[in-house]
Amino acid sequence: MTEHGSAATGGGSRGGGADKQQWYAEAAYVGGMVETNVLIETAGDRITAVTPATTPPPDAVRLPGLTLPGLANAHSHAFHRALRGRTQAGEGTFWTWREQMYEAVAGLDPETYLELATGVFAEMALAGITAVGEFHYAHHDKGGKWYPDPNAMGHALIEAARAAGLRITLLDTCYLTGGIGSALNPTQRRFSDGDADTWASRVEDLRGAYLDASDVIVGTAIHSVRAVPKDQLGTVAATAARFGAPLHVHLSEQRKENDDCLARYRLTPAQLLDTCGALGPGTTAVHATHLSQADVELLGDSETCVCMCPTTERDLADGIGAARTLFEAGAPIALGSDSHAVIDLFEEARAMELDERLRTERRGHWPSADLIEAATQAGHESLGWADGGRLHAGGLADFVTVGLDSIRLTGTTPDVAAESVVYAATAADVRHVVVGGRIVVRDGVHMLVDNAPRRLGDAIRAVYRRSLTKSPYDGRAHG
Repeated sequence: MTEHGSAATGGGSRGGGADKQQWYAEAAYVGGMVETNVLIETAGDRITAVTPATTPPPDAVRLPGLTLPGLANAHSHAFHRALRGRTQAGEGTFWTWREQMYEAVAGLDPETYLELATGVFAEMALAGITAVGEFHYAHHDKGGKWYPDPNAMGHALIEAARAAGLRITLLDTCYLTGGIGSALNPTQRRFSDGDADTWASRVEDLRGAYLDASDVIVGTAIHSVRAVPKDQLGTVAATAARFGAPLHVHLSEQRKENDDCLARYRLTPAQLLDTCGALGPGTTAVHATHLSQADVELLGDSETCVCMCPTTERDLADGIGAARTLFEAGAPIALGSDSHAVIDLFEEARAMELDERLRTERRGHWPSADLIEAATQAGHESLGWADGGRLHAGGLADFVTVGLDSIRLTGTTPDVAAESVVYAATAADVRHVVVGGRIVVRDGVHMLVDNAPRRLGDAIRAVYRRSLTKSPYDGRAHG
């Protein structure tokens, strides 16, 4: 692996250097509207100027199509990508799906995870994603033994994001119990540090390795109120505040979680998190599918962000969350691909509107501008990249160009370009991706990961081969 804390190199600036570049967008989404003939000027990893209605300088890089701010995938479990297609036979629920997910966990070690995540993050880059929030809880080896470097798995994920050209917020996750009042099962022992103080100490070491990195944020996460007891929640929330780090949490994804929480604590999961200081503008609640009206008001009043993952929520038969109601209550909305049933933030964005149409039998809940904001600015802010997700001077030089000449989008005119992309584009329409002023995807080809489809396929097969063998790591039991 590369030296921890050093930015990836090759093909342009990643660390705010003086490299200057001009990019000429046929159309670009600037300030909530589509402008034409837009000159984007960058220096290092920052945008220095955005000028609509101008003529192209002779040496500018042409960007035909609609150029958007980079997309932010606010909720990812990279290893879940190995499950695609393998969980679709037969019937079941979230809980039966989880047992199949545990089979993939068994094949993870730092080497297999590096290869798998590199392929997954390359797939994200090809889909226009420039920043990912990796909700990371597969910390240790089989049986809960620690690797010689306790953060080996976290380092592997960060190295994978760098190899694929993405910014990453590694949301290091506290996971201590198998359920409310339940012991960890054998697979879940890999996820646990024993208690929140030990988790915080390990995360502090991980953060120390990347304090000067321009492409990495080490954040924090509570897996869920199922996995972190009430007496440990406050420690995680206080650690996030001490670090000034984003805090994410799975919230009310399943009705069983709500029922168990009410039975044990006489509080809903949202109320429990609130009593422990875990809600607020620095927190993102993921899913928030089954909420009471009081929960909605609590999240909105506290300005807690909510990350919706519609393709996963429908794949797992979780239900439809009250995204628009939460947004109107004051909760920003971000988007994630979660289990990677597909990796396509255009699909995630339009699903919020289309799910509402099915639920209410009425159209027109989400203006396209709100959906684009969820996929860009709100997602970046959720992940701690306050300067990302907008095309403006001083912002991160991260942007994506969607071709408008495919069979899906041909005929699009500037006045409906935003709506056309939100409601008809797919990840396959992404043509160019720039991260930190560096071209990561050109003409639909990943420039940093050779033959990304083959590499990802090989990595998935390796994970399942290893799941059938004994771990090569001796590790050490935590003591």
